[in-house]
Amino acid sequence: MVTAIYPGTFDPITNGHIDIAVRSARLFSEVVIGIFGKPEKEVLFSLEERVALAREAVKEYNNIRVESYTGLTVDFARKCSAQVLVRGLRVSGDFEFEFSMAMMNRQLDPELEMVCLMATPKFQFLSSSILKEVARLNGDIGDFVPPHIARALKEKQQKLKPQA
Repeated sequence: MVTAIYPGTFDPITNGHIDIAVRSARLFSEVVIGIFGKPEKEVLFSLEERVALAREAVKEYNNIRVESYTGLTVDFARKCSAQVLVRGLRVSGDFEFEFSMAMMNRQLDPELEMVCLMATPKFQFLSSSILKEVARLNGDIGDFVPPHIARALKEKQQKLKPQA
């Protein structure tokens, strides 16, 4: 049995993220989506909200689960008894960042393998940051997230709008 972790901020999880998780679930016995609890970047959704949104998004997949973590990703991998770390690659810039992270993780845990999956073409441009900006400007995000996440984004954006 091979367990893989798929770590990230997932603020919020998108159809591109879900695609990588589902494709990973075909390759590995279990996939743990690890939602990082203390990112350096500002997040729109709390850790609890990000976990709940992700769990709802992958609830139909028996071998995908969602957990939160803080600290080093390699420590989270050990906690999950994971042998593989999965990452998605969209554009060439992703490769440089992921390569550096992979080399550091290799130093921290030589037993943890890294597998990168290329983004499905229709999601190559998609990021949570772009998604949040489109939602903020009232654009249609229905093709990029499950309906419950589109609703959550709309509700969150309405709460953040300054009252006139």
